[in-house]
Order: sequence, then structure tokens, then C-alpha cells
Amino acid sequence: MTSGVPKYRRILVKLSGEALMGDQAFGISPEVVKTIAEELAEVHALGIQMALVVGGGNIIRGVSAQEQGIDRVTGDHMGMLATIINALAMSSALEQCGIETRVQTAISLQEVAEPFIRRRAVRHLEKGRIVLFGGGTGNPFFTTDTAAALRANEIQADVLLKATKVDGVYTADPEKDPTACLLTRLTYNRVLRDNLRVMDAAAISLCMENGIPIQIFNIRKAGILKDVVMGAEIGSLIGPEEDV
Repeated sequence: MTSGVPKYRRILVKLSGEALMGDQAFGISPEVVKTIAEELAEVHALGIQMALVVGGGNIIRGVSAQEQGIDRVTGDHMGMLATIINALAMSSALEQCGIETRVQTAISLQEVAEPFIRRRAVRHLEKGRIVLFGGGTGNPFFTTDTAAALRANEIQADVLLKATKVDGVYTADPEKDPTACLLTRLTYNRVLRDNLRVMDAAAISLCMENGIPIQIFNIRKAGILKDVVMGAEIGSLIGPEEDV
């Protein structure tokens, strides 16, 4: 039961690159991007300050590139560029919804995006703009989950919302084990101790350090993002001992 008042004032949404593919095997589905943008716009209309980090797995991953013979550092840089492509696509879709946006990147691409500057990002949020962070952390060997956790800490977000293709964290892979159960509440320590792989350890540790909760949910369910920010108990919530 929700109160009708948003639970959070400032959020960071981590969206996987794969979420932009839809039923395609590769690339960006314009229809899916439009649908996600409309969901984000609905939440933004509640007066919530919103930032977004998008992965690049729909285009390329550094690890996958390495498996194909590309140097890992080069592959990771290619992955960073993929996240910027996705951020620009989401920015365009949000602008078409009537929302002012800014794309900031951790690597220099001044012709198409601003450099990441924390104070400028916060100022954009305060002015009602959606800020999209591209380029990961700007360094190889770090995932976009870590980038999302880092940016969430830097902008002092109230929560990190990880929008995925699954309903949350399970005791086992639900596609392989029919007895797998959804874990609705977990502590940071349990995720790290049991190696649950919902996000990489660096991302979990960053959020644990400053007590930023992580909500994991299935973005493919219509209206779910609004339900989450209104306080509905959906998916899995990762937080401190006292909160879970």
C-alpha cells in the first residue's frame, strides 16, 4: 500500500543495454526506447529528480570483445562508446516526450555531450532535467553497474534502481530451477558473502559505504517504475541490516 507521495526525491536508474533490444538479437529497438522513455517521463512528472546510466551490452561488451580476440582494454573502451550511443538514443526519446535532458560522459566527446562534472550534473537535476551518464567510469575493467553506483553516490541519490529483464534476485536461476524463490529483501553483506552476482562487488560495496539502497525489478512490466518510486514492494531490495 502506497501513500500517494513518492518515496524518493532523487533517483538513479541503471538500465541494461539489453533492455533496449526488445526482441531483437542486437542493437536498439526504437519502439522499446520510446516505451521506456514514456515510463521515465511519467516518473519525472511526479517531480522526482532523475539520472540514468545505460549499459552497452546490446552493442558490445568488453569481455565479449576479448573473447573474440580484441585486447580487453580496447574492448572496454568500445563498450564505453556503446553506452554513449545508448545514452544519446534515450536522450532523444526523452526530449520527444517534452523533457529537457543532458548527456554527460566520462570520456571526452565534447561535440556530442558534456564532460561529467558532478556539480553541473546536480544543477541540471535541480532544474528538472534528466541527466544521462555515458562512458562508464571512464576506465577499463569497471562495469556500468559500478559506474551507476559511483554516480549514485556522487549525486547523492536516494536509491539506485536497477531495471533488468528479471523480477529480482532469486535463490537460483529461475529458468533452470523451478523451485527458485524470489528474495524480496537482502543485505549488502549477504549479496557479497553469497556471491549472488546481482551487481558486481565493487558496485555493492560503493552503495553499502553510503547506505544507498538498491532496488532490482523487471522493467518489461508496464508502469512498474512508477510503482517502485511510489514505494510499492516490488522485486528485490538490497540495503543495510536495519532496513531489511
